[in-house]
Amino acid sequence: MPERAVVITGLGAISSLGLGAQALWDGLVAGRSGLGPITRFDPSGFDCRVAAEVRDFSAKDHVPKSYRKAVKVMARDIELAIGAAKTAVEDARIVTRGMVNEGVASAMTYPSERVGCHIGAGLIAAETDELSSALVTARQEGSGEFSLRAWGTSTAPDGSPGAGAMNNLPPLWMLKYLPNMLACHVTIIHGCEGPSNTITCAEASGLLSIGESLRVIERDDADLCFTGGAESKVNLMGMLRMAFAGRLAPTGDAADGVPLIKPFDPASAGSFVGEGGGIMLLEDAQKARARGAKVLAELVGFGAAHSQPIDWAHGIPANPPEIDEGLQYAIENALDDAGITAAQIDAIVPHGAGVPWMDHAERGALQKVFGSRLDQVPVVAVTPNIGSCNAGMGGLLAVVAGLCIKHQQLPAQINSGTPKGVRAEARPARAARLGHVLACSGSLGGQNAAIVLKAPS
Repeated sequence: MPERAVVITGLGAISSLGLGAQALWDGLVAGRSGLGPITRFDPSGFDCRVAAEVRDFSAKDHVPKSYRKAVKVMARDIELAIGAAKTAVEDARIVTRGMVNEGVASAMTYPSERVGCHIGAGLIAAETDELSSALVTARQEGSGEFSLRAWGTSTAPDGSPGAGAMNNLPPLWMLKYLPNMLACHVTIIHGCEGPSNTITCAEASGLLSIGESLRVIERDDADLCFTGGAESKVNLMGMLRMAFAGRLAPTGDAADGVPLIKPFDPASAGSFVGEGGGIMLLEDAQKARARGAKVLAELVGFGAAHSQPIDWAHGIPANPPEIDEGLQYAIENALDDAGITAAQIDAIVPHGAGVPWMDHAERGALQKVFGSRLDQVPVVAVTPNIGSCNAGMGGLLAVVAGLCIKHQQLPAQINSGTPKGVRAEARPARAARLGHVLACSGSLGGQNAAIVLKAPS
């Protein structure tokens, strides 16, 4: 049985540029940045005090009335996924269980068992007040230092019991911070009872999830899939992890980090964390067209591979790789899957983090794939606009690639530097003939993924 063709019928996003794919696109075309001073917590202990925050958003405004109580057990990452998924549904003009339960419609567009969900997630950071209020009860008498014995519940070799301070966490604490909760809440709200999964591979998570959804539909295990990723690193634990990994640009009290982040420029000061996510709706091509859906793009290729592990315990590696071979192989696999060559790619949407050694390795992978043609292919690097959203990044890159094809346009590029070896220089938005667009990303753990989108035929 031949594989079924898969198309994109809905694009959903949430980022520092706003809620919805249209808000994302409008901001990119206008060359706006969502970077600004951190307000979600006190960043005074960090050298970097700028991030790309999502402002004025609560999932309470985007779930059915009957589901609003569940928002109490949603971490920020989950809320972002809920918002992005809702806008994807609106864009695709499908009916889901949430609408039926609210009496807006009488039946879902697809039976629940034919709807899948694959959403990339990160290591969700606990809210500081919830965690610290329990940690403070695990202090040693006298010194006041934190004690694992006081925190835990197990019995020591000498027979003394643990104090069990961990039991002072809120009763439903775990339900807020399991990575699979992003897909869990989306599936409950929208009635996705087909294949479901969560992938936690940092920046590659969203693209890997899209690849899984593609395969699920191709083999006829679902007709529709919610897919992408979401995460927020704009919190104490998230910032600390990225600082230890040597990724953040020092800003001091600067109000604007845009001049510091220069994708693919060796002089870039580093990157900034963001929060956001991209969720798209994939459908079987025949069924989408039968229901009269507007096809935004075709998903024709997916590839994945792994890079040589890097020791992140000491920040920036002493000998960073010249070429991210894992990313190279992922792109080549995606091109093979699409049945095309690198010469047929009209634009690239990479990570472009603005971290010099990361960009250098990413550029090396692109150079291996595209050869001398690389300096002719426009690159859309969105980190100066929305920050680096970690597990949300792959989904957002995919949504941006879909928007480029939908509008047959390249958005403006923000870059205050001089990119080396790739076409990521500052430029205004412009019309472009885009037949195939590549979206790709490596990750903190070495996982890599790439997809190829094609203009609708």
